[in-house]
Order: sequence, then C-alpha cells, then structure tokens
Amino acid sequence: MSTHEDFFGESKKKVEEYVQDRLLLLKLEVVEKTSRLVATMFSGLVIALFAFLIVFFASFMLAYLVGEFLGHLYWGFGIVAALYIILLIVIIIYRKPLIEKYAINTVIDIFFDKNNGENKEKEHDQ
Repeated sequence: MSTHEDFFGESKKKVEEYVQDRLLLLKLEVVEKTSRLVATMFSGLVIALFAFLIVFFASFMLAYLVGEFLGHLYWGFGIVAALYIILLIVIIIYRKPLIEKYAINTVIDIFFDKNNGENKEKEHDQ
C-alpha cells in the first residue's frame, strides 16, 4: 500500500510542478510578446515624430516657394493647407483598409509569431 501512495503522491507533485512550469512559461511568453509590441509601438512613434518634423518643415518650404511664385505668401500657405485637407479626407475615407488593417496585422504578427514557434521546434529537435 505504501508504494501506491508514494506513486500517487509523486505523480501529484510532478503534475503540480508541470502546471506551475507551464504557467511560468505562459507568463514569460506574454511578457515577451507585450514587450515586443511596446518596442514596435515606440519605434513607430519615433519614426512618426521624425516624419512629422520633416513634413512640417518641408511644408513651410513649399508654402514659401508657392507663395513667392504666386506673389502672395498667404496663397502659398493656403494651397499647402488645401493639399493637407485633401490628404486628410483621403486618409479618413481609406483608414480602415489601409491604416487599421496594417495595425491589426502588426499586432497579430507579434502575438502569433510563426518564426518563434519554428525556432522552438528546431531547438527541441536538437
């Protein structure tokens, strides 16, 4: 009777250790994927900031150029502003298929990284 109790006691202990290890692995994977998502978002934000600054100063240059060409500075700024209004309308119209789809796909790619699973399988085989 003692060997059966030892066997079931050991089995219970191993199952509990396995469950704890799986929970720890799950937590680590969630932390890794979340940190990758945050890093991707942060790098996208930095790129967007620099792109904004480039477009901002290029817009001023274009506005002054068009203003000098037309003889009135306010015409240059008005035309550049009109271009941005048109661009804004186009972005609003096509935001779902272009911007939202890209953002959703990026998050899905990070959380369900196929390369990550393939690397784990290769490590397991070795």
